[in-house]
Amino acid sequence: MANQGEGDRPESEFHDDEGGPVKSFLDHLEDLRWVLIKCVVGIAILMLVCLIAAQHVLSVITWPLKRADQYRTPPTTTQLVWLAGTNTLGTSTPGTNFLQQLGVTNGARIGFDLVPKLVGSNLLLTVEVLTNDARLDAIKPKGTELINLSPVGGFWVAFQVALYGGIVIAAPYLIYVLGGFLLPALKFKERKYVLRGFAIGSGLFLTGVFFCYFLLMPLALRASFQYSEWLGFSADQWRAEDYVSFVCKFMLGMGLGFELPVVVLTLVKIGVVDHAKLKALRRYMIVVNLFLGAILTTPEIITQVLMFIPLQGLYELSVWIAGYWEMNERAKAKARVKLVLVILAVIGFIIWASWKFNFGVQKWLNFFFG
Repeated sequence: MANQGEGDRPESEFHDDEGGPVKSFLDHLEDLRWVLIKCVVGIAILMLVCLIAAQHVLSVITWPLKRADQYRTPPTTTQLVWLAGTNTLGTSTPGTNFLQQLGVTNGARIGFDLVPKLVGSNLLLTVEVLTNDARLDAIKPKGTELINLSPVGGFWVAFQVALYGGIVIAAPYLIYVLGGFLLPALKFKERKYVLRGFAIGSGLFLTGVFFCYFLLMPLALRASFQYSEWLGFSADQWRAEDYVSFVCKFMLGMGLGFELPVVVLTLVKIGVVDHAKLKALRRYMIVVNLFLGAILTTPEIITQVLMFIPLQGLYELSVWIAGYWEMNERAKAKARVKLVLVILAVIGFIIWASWKFNFGVQKWLNFFFG
């Protein structure tokens, strides 16, 4: 027996193809208010966690910088380092005649220690060449150093670390809360595709972040070193807040860029676009991806192209999948065979190149993980 008053409810509330129950505008505003509150509270809690563990988060953020430092070009001029005990007094560049007298070549780094000695009744300041291995290691270049140049610099860096770290860690919770607000407005067929898109999109987002972190970021930083040194500037010190902001925005932008197939294919499944429209939009997507590569990376062509290639490749993959969905069974079988042949060809090329250039597994691991 039906409950009393059920016949007075809107018919769409019980229709299988529609979304959740019909609500008034004020009820939707109330739901949106609670969604925003939950999101803000979730981000705030995880920001506090990242703020407490700021040193560990910073060690993760600075790893690409340390890896890029390993491939910096060593100095071509000899530097003399003048020490007094544990203090470094300064550095100087000697002339060619002085180097010949010392019997050293360009590119060396020599340390001299100023030691006071009592000779008779006179106290003299003598110069001794460093021979202690520990002290020689101490005067070696330490790579690029992150510094603060303002009284509030440390607080701003900690806030940036907490903000970006909190957003990344809270991303699954934010998707869950926003999904609970948006899914009731969708039809059941649309919900199925959106839920699949969330699952695949999470993996693609992490893939984009890892691609940027392990490969693209060290290359971009290395290019920045070389460009600065080519202009005659020193790249030994950077502002910490600028570095943290650049790295975090770069990785987040790359992760969001890898979400392109999810957005495109979800629109295809819902019926907004089709394979023909995607092919027509290819020329515009080339411009868009080049623009993204220009604004999210350092202002030099190498990293921009390295970011453009995977983004455009993901779009082409989306176009291929959209066309595959529109094929008949015989055409799909042929497309699957072609795809397998392409994958085998790529794997074969990688194996051949590794053997030809003696690039073994250990070198691949060192290339990606330092």
